[in-house]
Amino acid sequence: MCGIVGYIGYRPAQAVLLNSLQRLEYRGYDSCGLALLDHAIESHRSVGRVEDLKHVLTPSPATAGIGHTRWATHGGVTEANAHPHMDCKNNIAVVHNGIIENFQALKSQLLAEGHKFRSETDTEVIAHLIEKHFDGDLERAVGFALAEIQGSYAMAVLCIGCRKLIAARKESPLVVGVGDRENFIASDVAAVLDYTDRAIYLEDGDICTLSEREISISNCGKGVSRKTCPVTWTADQVQKGGYEHFMLKEIHEGPKAIADTMSDRLSLVEPSVILEVEKLRAARGVILTACGSSYHAALLGEYLLARLCRVSARAVISSEFDEVEPVLDKDLIIAITQSGETADVLRALRKAKSAECGTLAIVNVVGSTATRICDNTMFVQAGPEVSVAATKTFMAQMISMYLLALSNSVLDPRTMATLLESMKLLPAKVNEVLLGESQIAAQAARLAKFDDAFFVARGINYPIAMEGALKLKEVSYIHAEAYAAGELKHGSFALLGPRMPVVVLAPPDETYTNIQTSIKEIKARGAPVLAVVDKSDTELEGFADDLIRVPSVHPLLYPVLNTVALQLLAYYAARARGCPIDRPANLAKSVTVA
Repeated sequence: MCGIVGYIGYRPAQAVLLNSLQRLEYRGYDSCGLALLDHAIESHRSVGRVEDLKHVLTPSPATAGIGHTRWATHGGVTEANAHPHMDCKNNIAVVHNGIIENFQALKSQLLAEGHKFRSETDTEVIAHLIEKHFDGDLERAVGFALAEIQGSYAMAVLCIGCRKLIAARKESPLVVGVGDRENFIASDVAAVLDYTDRAIYLEDGDICTLSEREISISNCGKGVSRKTCPVTWTADQVQKGGYEHFMLKEIHEGPKAIADTMSDRLSLVEPSVILEVEKLRAARGVILTACGSSYHAALLGEYLLARLCRVSARAVISSEFDEVEPVLDKDLIIAITQSGETADVLRALRKAKSAECGTLAIVNVVGSTATRICDNTMFVQAGPEVSVAATKTFMAQMISMYLLALSNSVLDPRTMATLLESMKLLPAKVNEVLLGESQIAAQAARLAKFDDAFFVARGINYPIAMEGALKLKEVSYIHAEAYAAGELKHGSFALLGPRMPVVVLAPPDETYTNIQTSIKEIKARGAPVLAVVDKSDTELEGFADDLIRVPSVHPLLYPVLNTVALQLLAYYAARARGCPIDRPANLAKSVTVA
């Protein structure tokens, strides 16, 4: 996920772009840059945040420009890969959010034609394609370039000699801010609220040409009219950042939550995790206690601690903690709670303290009760979460479980290094899942027509099936249950049929062969199957009715990507059913009474 901005008007563009980019930093912040149009194009780029970029800038009189804040997908985090990207002659500058799926073929073609590339990114092909087609008409050249591109994009273009901005979108958000003697482009309206309260929301396929006083939009070569909407959001609504619901916004903030939770905890010197918590091996055993979504993170932790650390671990629902209290003996109790105020969790912690057990809180809120009760605290760094349904906080809790297990693992250095390198790619991998949002939305619309659903998985993904079922129940009111795939035949097969869709998690790990067998058995009973698979999977195409594809990743890390796919599935199913997504019936964000 990346953020783009553009400005053309009477103000110094540099200050406007920097302010707008800072509002978009939740969309990515590993690098950023500006291109300012005066007599020439002046480009500045920097690795790091917008604040870092400010240090390399000098005042500019330019009153038109584009900017970008990046989360890397194609190419590493380097200044060369930061946006904006230029053509061969530095006459054209482009910023882009999205993925160009056929960029390698386009790049090979452009290289053969003599174009010179300076980065590893997919975005740079856009600049060279526009250069190839440019004959003095920038809008026409952009249209020809986009006709060759397969993938998603929100983009803005500058060209020397053209006192205008060109913007276009497909499957990535892009908003025009309408001003007086000035106009704006941004990934969401929150970026330009300091300057205007009028917005045009571009649609897929739109190409928009902006000058100080004019805005024209075309689609498929024909001029179109888009409504100018007043922005009348309250302060609470503005925090949605242009998203329809907090839940969707917070799903999209998942990459940042993951990155922030890992930040400063992965050693830069050796393949290791650095946590300021006690080593787990001193405990007789580990009990993870939590409620709701946090309990599913605890189940993931149970699996990881046993597999990676050879530690005896057990996940216990906090409201059932009384059942384990009598046998507590030098155990470490790990409490997982977003708010740090969940009544059942706090009750379990107090019982653990009275039994003289060590305690660790994995929590999102600084200063919460759980942090004061526990001996140690590990903050998940997800930031505030408004929607009742946990999304980015659950992702951050999962990452915390990986970090905790890896900090105590018995893995050999080479295996550890491989896993940690894969973890560092997770924010970008999650962003790839988010770029497939429109396809998942279509699948969710079909799921929304049912009243019941099963979620099944094996091994480490079973807790994720449980979380997927919970999300669907919470926000869409579809009755959903989760099962370990092998358990379906022990009774639940009786419910299978055309009105019982089954969502199957089928990653390419050691469970794959058995999952294939389960899918065949489910299909034999006439139930529709939606399988979440690796993007390269070809074997399940003939068995499942529909597929959600996620990027390839280390086998132990598929739970993270599968979680995001299921969150989107639940969100869009609820949206299709017209449900109050951020405030589900009978639910509160934090259950502070037992």
